Amino acid sequence: MNLSERLNEDMIQAMKSKDKFKLSTIRMVRSTIKNLEIDLKRTLDDNEVLDILSREIKQRKDALQEFKKADRDDLAANVEAEIEIIGQYLPEQLSEEEIKVIVQQTIQETGASSKADMGKVMSALMPKVKGRSDGKVVNQVVQQFLQ
Repeated sequence: MNLSERLNEDMIQAMKSKDKFKLSTIRMVRSTIKNLEIDLKRTLDDNEVLDILSREIKQRKDALQEFKKADRDDLAANVEAEIEIIGQYLPEQLSEEEIKVIVQQTIQETGASSKADMGKVMSALMPKVKGRSDGKVVNQVVQQFLQ
């Protein structure tokens, strides 16, 4: 079962269980997916849906930081719940240790030795950690190794 089908089934389940919050969150994600499908005039594959889910979580994390800065705990709680719901559709996230191992391997593969090679390392690395890690964290780990 692909991600789009899983989202549809979970939406139906949320309707049946009358879980309005989960239902609205899944509908928001599905509408983003559907809009992109309409724009591209084709159905999206799992990698593209994964990109959308990652982008949705990133947007919500950014909003969460702003809500916390403004002491809006009520809005922050809603956004945290949305992040949790959307996160269920992403692959298991890599730990920092796992990221470090992948970064070291990629640096060896690309022959990078300085910060000037950062772009080369990141372009080779991001497909390996796609959907399983935040790009900011990966970037920071790469910077540590290329100092």
